[in-house]
Amino acid sequence: MKQFLNFIDGEFVATDKTFANRAPVDNRVLGLVHEAGRAEVDAAVAAARAALKGEWGRMPVAKRVELLYAVADEINRRFDDFLAAEIADTGKPLSLASHIDIPRGAANFKVFADIIKNVPAETFEMATPDGGQALNYAVRTPVGVVGVVCPWNLPLLLMTWKVGPALACGNTVVVKPSEETPATATLLGEVMQKVGMPKGVYNVVHGFGPDSAGAFLTQHPDVDAITFTGETRTGEAIMAAAAKGVRPVSFELGGKNAGIVFADADFDKAVAGITRSAFENCGQVCLGTERVYVQRPIFEKFVQALKAKAEALKIGPSEEPGVGLGPLISAEHRDKVLSYYRKAVEQGATVVTGGGVPKMSGALAEGHWVQPTIWTGLPESAAVIREEIFGPCCHIAPFDTEEEAIALANATDYGLATTVWTQNLGTAHRVARQVEVGICWINSWFLRDLRTAFGGAKASGIGREGGVHSLEFYTELRNVCVKL
Repeated sequence: MKQFLNFIDGEFVATDKTFANRAPVDNRVLGLVHEAGRAEVDAAVAAARAALKGEWGRMPVAKRVELLYAVADEINRRFDDFLAAEIADTGKPLSLASHIDIPRGAANFKVFADIIKNVPAETFEMATPDGGQALNYAVRTPVGVVGVVCPWNLPLLLMTWKVGPALACGNTVVVKPSEETPATATLLGEVMQKVGMPKGVYNVVHGFGPDSAGAFLTQHPDVDAITFTGETRTGEAIMAAAAKGVRPVSFELGGKNAGIVFADADFDKAVAGITRSAFENCGQVCLGTERVYVQRPIFEKFVQALKAKAEALKIGPSEEPGVGLGPLISAEHRDKVLSYYRKAVEQGATVVTGGGVPKMSGALAEGHWVQPTIWTGLPESAAVIREEIFGPCCHIAPFDTEEEAIALANATDYGLATTVWTQNLGTAHRVARQVEVGICWINSWFLRDLRTAFGGAKASGIGREGGVHSLEFYTELRNVCVKL
């Protein structure tokens, strides 16, 4: 049986305590994950701390950049291995993982290597009180040992989105992957060995949250900073742990994202865009659209068009041609999503399509499947409109005016993303300035330039990453003042 080992100080480490890693498509056991205890986390943090004082800490930027390029190239060389591991862990369609997850996972290393190689630093000359001169210049230094706590929906992509800039800036990392998706973080350890990454720079500890590797890592006094992507409640717990020692955090948390479709939108493009944003990756995307607001003149037509698109999505295992919807990540998550499907009906929703579990044959019947689901008719106070579900579903409601649409979009505790569909440039710019989110897409969704700022407002996160914005978290900016 396959073993998913911890990766500590450049070596794979087994433990006596293991748990099963299961495939979402049929619930079969993919292998055993070796859970890190406090001793393994201590060893990983100590290795990361030592690496800061060793070869890695003394390495010039040019050599560091060369190593990060080698990591990206090795991921691409082993593309099929990473793709197979990611699909087995998540069950997502081959078309999605092969075009987004693995290519972006590799690209994150090159993008941030290029940024750190070219980023300028500020310099100021000043007059001194005694009539002389002084020169101020900035120096960027690594923040230190970074704890990286990763989600299960885009395991490699979102992990390297953090590890890439952390290493580019000269930090060392201890990664805690989701217990649901241990494979690609483990496989990256083989890549680090292959390219000659110094020991202790990249470490992986497997396990759960409370009373396991997650808590041991985030509470560790020798972890200098913590970056986390996941649900808001877990973020609150990590933030409480980080308060001891006043350690910085970077959080990309939950969302209850709105899509706004104006009557003048390109109708077909808007329907296709909302189909993607509501149902891609089985709705397991923090940036996904669970609330859709459509201007009244096209409301009924839009509901029927989105219904047709949802019902046309092929549900099945990743290797089947044409599959557009895979399973949810786990039985536990499926039960959560189905509980919201029931709540919607109990609170008076009209079920436009879906609302249950598709009939699957053979071994697939043991998988974690749900139907893509659309509702209408609920008040804004309903649970499926207020709370993040993280499944392939959305509620559609009509609006009349631009002001009403903005108010509806902002009436949430979250503020991660929105997508706006209109052919009126003035409308697009006005709405984009007024929605309370970290990113607003106009006539698109999930279109990302990795140089731009990314993060959430309100309960959707703290801080911004991407491009030079990542440097604000992964480095300390030191001012040096020289009296001439």
